Amino acid sequence: MNLTVEVNNNIINAKQGDTILDALNQNGMGVPTLCHMKGLFPTGSCRMCVVEVEGRKNLVTACSEPVLDGMKIKTHSARVIESRKTIVELLLSNHPDDCLYCERNGSCELQTLSEDLNIRERRISGNKNNYKLDVSSASIVRDPAKCILCGRCVRVCEEIEGVSAIEFVGRGSKTFIDTAFNHGLNLSTCVNCGQCIMVCPTGALKEQPHIAEIKDMLADPEKTVVVQYAPSISVSLAEEFGFKPGQNIIGKMNAALRRIGFNFVFDTSFSADLTIMEEASELVHRVQTGGTLPMVTSCCPGWVKYAEEFQHDMLPNLSSCKSPQQMMGAIIKSYFAETEGIAPEKIYSVSVMPCTAKKFEQQREEMTQNGISDVDAVLTTRELARLIRLYGIDMQMMEPELADSPLGTRSSAGKIFGASGGVMEAAIRTAHYFITGKEMVKFQVRGVRGLQGRKEAKIKIGDLDVGVAVVSGLKNAEILMEEIRNGRNDIHFIEVMACPGGCINGGGQPIGTDEEALKARMETLYDIDEKDAIKVSHKNPYIKELYDKFLGKPLGHKSHELLHTHYQKREVN
Repeated sequence: MNLTVEVNNNIINAKQGDTILDALNQNGMGVPTLCHMKGLFPTGSCRMCVVEVEGRKNLVTACSEPVLDGMKIKTHSARVIESRKTIVELLLSNHPDDCLYCERNGSCELQTLSEDLNIRERRISGNKNNYKLDVSSASIVRDPAKCILCGRCVRVCEEIEGVSAIEFVGRGSKTFIDTAFNHGLNLSTCVNCGQCIMVCPTGALKEQPHIAEIKDMLADPEKTVVVQYAPSISVSLAEEFGFKPGQNIIGKMNAALRRIGFNFVFDTSFSADLTIMEEASELVHRVQTGGTLPMVTSCCPGWVKYAEEFQHDMLPNLSSCKSPQQMMGAIIKSYFAETEGIAPEKIYSVSVMPCTAKKFEQQREEMTQNGISDVDAVLTTRELARLIRLYGIDMQMMEPELADSPLGTRSSAGKIFGASGGVMEAAIRTAHYFITGKEMVKFQVRGVRGLQGRKEAKIKIGDLDVGVAVVSGLKNAEILMEEIRNGRNDIHFIEVMACPGGCINGGGQPIGTDEEALKARMETLYDIDEKDAIKVSHKNPYIKELYDKFLGKPLGHKSHELLHTHYQKREVN
């Protein structure tokens, strides 16, 4: 049913069930919000979106107030603007005055609101909060003094990820956000996904920085500093430098990394191909020998830690494969070190990831060989952008360059890892070949593509009908695992990504990412897949060479030693 509403003396159309905020957004109009999260039930707690409705004594929250036919609304009356201004001034009254040093200077929503509302002086003074900085996590830093209690981090952690690592504590003016029992994040149920950072409007949450350490290593003549970058980085970094969302700037990025001083530049899509060789082999082995099914991917460290904490009984279902980041790190410090004649301990291995959980994964004790870590430091997409600016590099001026060979050569199957469903699709392509000895007639598996939080498909591989499922957002994973426990047996292979939409929406990606940018990133990855000649991991010539010269065969002794690991139950508070 269509409704007619008057907004600021203009007639607009709305649908039955829309909120005022929905109607405004659909008609190119807007009001500021702080607590609102698209797709989640509105709380109306921050009051930033208040509007004036004719006939109503009090201002109403646009995010939670349903539209009524004939409603007359003022979105920016003097009363409304003064109300919003007062709210922001109250938030600023005890907020730290360190914008020049803040991680979010220039991308802070509180800063933007202050500018938009023309706040130029402190009219309200309050006592500063004396909260301790929480640096206990390997991935995330919490600065509660900068928290404005919007609740978005709490909601994404509970309602999207199903982790509930943080919560509101206290009442009234004494309310703050904290972990259970006031412990550090490292002792909480946090899975390090970083989605809390992505929704935080201020600098209350950020990634653990690795830039300073990497700078020191780049200046050390005794170190060979090697960098790898994840499949999604080349299609998300563009936005940090004014390119259109989703533009693939991989050549410019290779050039920039060399200008910074990295000795070798590798594409993690190569080790994504390696992951598929091992993972598809493992899947085929389980299917043919009656192994534990459904098999679940282990590429996402956020999901792995979640499984260790909340899905103990499903740990045997997880693939034993390391993630592409860790496989590349292991190959760099073995095969690459051997062929280049460099001692592994002289190599400093850096990865650029869309993910904050990779910082946690990098320092896991399972990810070491003879006391040497596979990967030494991890940069997020945001950190790489800062590093590029720090070295004064103009990305617009960079002439494209190729990654170093052979560890920088990939198939397009490795590249689509960046999108939810990409790991599944790449694995299906190779598993089909391993089982039947023939390539798929059509490589595209449409049923596992898209931004939906859950996708399922039935794939015909020879005489087998293989059921596959793809979930992103750990709440969706929890629901699927419960179905498996309750007897569902038509699914054989599951891909899980902690971040909604997969790595293109990882916790280390540019702040302020919207759905249109995610779609653009995903479309670019699939466009690369469409145009590339090599669409399957098992036809990457350098992957074949790696097995011939060094690894032997998938699931072989050398492969297990370097490329596989194990996981175990974690006790949580």
